[in-house]
Amino acid sequence: MPPYSPERRTALVLTGTGAHGAYHAGALRALQEAGVKIDLVAGHGVGVGGAALAAIDGGARLWDADGIWRSRSVTALYGWRRPLHVVASLAVLLVAILLVPLLVLLAGLLVFLIGFFLEMLQVSQGASIIAAFSAWLQDAFSGTGLPTLVPRAATIALAAIIGVLAVSAFVAGRVAGSRRMHGAWWWRIAGAPLDARAAIERFADALWELIRGAAPLARPGRSAVGRRFSEVLIENLGQPGFRELLLVATDLDARRDIVAALLTDPYRQDFLAPRVGVDRRSEVLDLTGVGRDHALDMIAAGLTPPLVSDPHLLTFASDSFWRGETHRVCDRPGALQRLLEEVAAAGVRQVVIVSGVATAAAPHRLRAARIDMRGRCGDFQAAAEAVALRDAIEATRMFFDSVYLVQPVHNAVGPYDLGGAYDEGSDRVMSVSELAERAYEDSYRQFIEPVVGGSGEHLARRRLPASQTP
Repeated sequence: MPPYSPERRTALVLTGTGAHGAYHAGALRALQEAGVKIDLVAGHGVGVGGAALAAIDGGARLWDADGIWRSRSVTALYGWRRPLHVVASLAVLLVAILLVPLLVLLAGLLVFLIGFFLEMLQVSQGASIIAAFSAWLQDAFSGTGLPTLVPRAATIALAAIIGVLAVSAFVAGRVAGSRRMHGAWWWRIAGAPLDARAAIERFADALWELIRGAAPLARPGRSAVGRRFSEVLIENLGQPGFRELLLVATDLDARRDIVAALLTDPYRQDFLAPRVGVDRRSEVLDLTGVGRDHALDMIAAGLTPPLVSDPHLLTFASDSFWRGETHRVCDRPGALQRLLEEVAAAGVRQVVIVSGVATAAAPHRLRAARIDMRGRCGDFQAAAEAVALRDAIEATRMFFDSVYLVQPVHNAVGPYDLGGAYDEGSDRVMSVSELAERAYEDSYRQFIEPVVGGSGEHLARRRLPASQTP
């Protein structure tokens, strides 16, 4: 494999889901500090957000103290859907109401034990305590006491639960908009457990703060933000910190991937050129042309994990290939191979891949399997991404002169562990912020020092006359 060369067209590819975006932040910080030349940034999954910010010189919004992956609000990303929160709270309240009589009886048993103990010690207050509590207990279980209040309170709590579920089903139907929904009505209530909207809003706010400048303007709709983002990037390409952009998401209705690209000529012309058996208009959004309004839609699609979150709805323009249709779009764990194929089609000769997934390279490293939903889904997502990473590199290596990988040796934080995760190996909690710091160190140890530094020495020797070569 040829050594790294800053003279070759280079791409940075960010792949992963959820909390692994913090690993992207640490890697971007290290590459920026080391002055590594990046011509194109590409991403899928949570990597679309990091790629979009890095493309317009906004990578610091990822790793700053109040940035996306270091602020306290990071725990709100990919949280449980609000109706599930409310229903769970009301269910706890309902159970507590139903347990009130039992709790009163248990309290009475404790009082009787205390009174009996005091009588054994010949303390006169023991008998009076038992008598007073017996009278109160009789009043509590009378017709106007607990037998009346508990059913009423339980009925109110149960009615509130049913009301929340009904409102949730109604809102789900309204959110679907022009898309028809087929299936039993209770599936509208169940839905997907995690909500990706908080992550989408967080990245959209960060992008808008960058492109609006100092003007205190409220954030407009998705199309306006996407159009302005594309315009700012087009106007500043070639300036320090601004890079070409390539994003990939999956269209559930077309059953194919969608590629959003903002490239410069001559790479743009070759990238958009017709291919045998494929109408590129059906799968490529040119962010320098009519597809510029969908830049934020593509970011939202990438930030939406499959199955655990409801798909993002993307409405195509009426004059596009899909003629104004509204499609469901989201991420796909195996999209990395398609992303690398498109990166190669954009004229890239060397690529740096950043992934927050760690693989087990030796035995005796098993840990207790998690049974919570976040843990179950996260374990599958991480395994699928690890396999996809290996397959993608092997399948596309021939397209590039050099392929470099920045990856943690050990990572206890799963894709949906936004609040951190317990690390059995070190018997402590590993935070998302610590994951970003580990990425910073891994980037220097795995790529910057051995590859960039070593290639720099190699290039310096090549430039010296033969008589001066050490």
